[in-house]
Amino acid sequence: MKFLYAAAMLALTPAPAFADALIDNVDGITLDKDGHVIHFTGIGMTRDGVVSRLFAAKEKRPDRPDWRADMKGRVLLPGFIDAHGHVMELGFRALELDLSGTKSLEEAKARIVAYAAANPDRKWILGGGWNQESWGLGRFPTAADLDSVVGDRPVWLSRADGHAAWANSAAMKAAGVTAKSVAPVGGRIERSGGVPSGVFVDAAQDLVAKTVPQPSAKDRNAAFLKAQAILLGYGITATDDMGTSLDDWMTYRRMGDTDRLRVRIVSYGLGVETAVQIGGTGPTPWLYGDRLRLVGVKLYDDGALGSRGAWLKAPYSDAPGQSGAGFMSDTLIRNRMSRAAMDGYQVAVHAIGDKANAQVLGAIEEMSDTYTGDRRWRIEHAQIVDPADLPRFGHHGIIASMQPTHATSDRTMAEARLGPDRLGGAYAWNTMLKNGAALAFGSDYPVESPDPFAGWAAAFTRMDAQGQPFGGWRPEERVTREQAWWAFTGGAAYAGFAEGKYGRLAVGQHADFIIVDRDPLTASPTELRATKVEETWVGGQQVYKRP
Repeated sequence: MKFLYAAAMLALTPAPAFADALIDNVDGITLDKDGHVIHFTGIGMTRDGVVSRLFAAKEKRPDRPDWRADMKGRVLLPGFIDAHGHVMELGFRALELDLSGTKSLEEAKARIVAYAAANPDRKWILGGGWNQESWGLGRFPTAADLDSVVGDRPVWLSRADGHAAWANSAAMKAAGVTAKSVAPVGGRIERSGGVPSGVFVDAAQDLVAKTVPQPSAKDRNAAFLKAQAILLGYGITATDDMGTSLDDWMTYRRMGDTDRLRVRIVSYGLGVETAVQIGGTGPTPWLYGDRLRLVGVKLYDDGALGSRGAWLKAPYSDAPGQSGAGFMSDTLIRNRMSRAAMDGYQVAVHAIGDKANAQVLGAIEEMSDTYTGDRRWRIEHAQIVDPADLPRFGHHGIIASMQPTHATSDRTMAEARLGPDRLGGAYAWNTMLKNGAALAFGSDYPVESPDPFAGWAAAFTRMDAQGQPFGGWRPEERVTREQAWWAFTGGAAYAGFAEGKYGRLAVGQHADFIIVDRDPLTASPTELRATKVEETWVGGQQVYKRP
């Protein structure tokens, strides 16, 4: 990729009559609309926080700006955009029992005991983040495992990917789950001796979830504010919220109405019905100074690889009797996508397994003649794709919305689930780009940490935080450092029809930027992962400062 530097590019920027505000003395770095690197030393802004000019090193500044901030030569970058996250789940996970990072069942049980003791008044123990693969357990956990530490009240804990949940006996009893319970279509009840053993996969989670007490509006407000603080602390100034419920949307509206909405949210309603409830006959306008918009519909076509819910063309290598499950027939997925597209909603479909991805691709191909124009069909995750299907992503404006840290976290599990012969289209970021697909990166938080620097490093190294495997896992699918950065900024903005609002620092874009403690373009992968965000600004206003 060519590097175009400040003098040549900035000279093309039209000079404003004046600058209302000036962010000065920065080591500024951004990408232009073609992904080329631009350096600058100052940002002129209008009163409403929009970039009016980027200044080169020796370029004359306004004589008397209304306001000036001296950044003392620190590195300034455009804010990151997470193209796939779950805002409210992030907040609730932080406020409830969090099992992410546990390395064994015993460690998880100890954390559960401590949380239960610290919260004696909670009628249900709720939380999540567990991953039996990280525990080396070789099986799913059971209700008996939970009963041994908390038996006096219901416990309900979501798996890290949200596609399975773990209940104790008290929770199953409260929900009326018995040996006669039948899993709904698209779900699976894990059993032992014919009796539910405590784990419910995908749609089967509803058997217990329907009994779980719902959070109050006050609880939801607290969860949102917690999530927003986490995102801003990582330098994420905008995010796509994948699967917004009506309660979630009302929470975002309350935050906007009370002037507490800082992060920008592009929302995808949880199913067509939710989107229509919120938007009526189409996407909403931008609200609260371009801080909130419902743009589309989120559909689920299968489950996750870790819980063996991802829909595969052939059985799992480590479970020959299972191939996952598709949540929609060919007719149903076309009906739902058509219902969304006819009112102008963007369609984003979760597809992890190769059979699910093939089904979504087929639906897009069939519908594109009817629903023309700039649709930007999104396939979320696109993790396991038959190599024969990879070229299909390069047509019809399809966006591959992918998460780099999934590859480093899932590597050994994916190898066990699929075997070596089916990894050719796994987490295939570079091939997606070569085939002409638009690439948007995110984290799928809280499944993974929202830390964009970890995702950025994973994208161009295919190695985890420990530098494993040496040389990268399937290194042919690495992208360049600059391509990865674009996918976390301009590419992610494009994926949500927001490229005219944010995604890079340029005239007419919102002044959403971060101050960091090092140059990410010269840092080693290890140094990049250690990057600290010192300040986060949205719309020309500081919304986070590192303590």
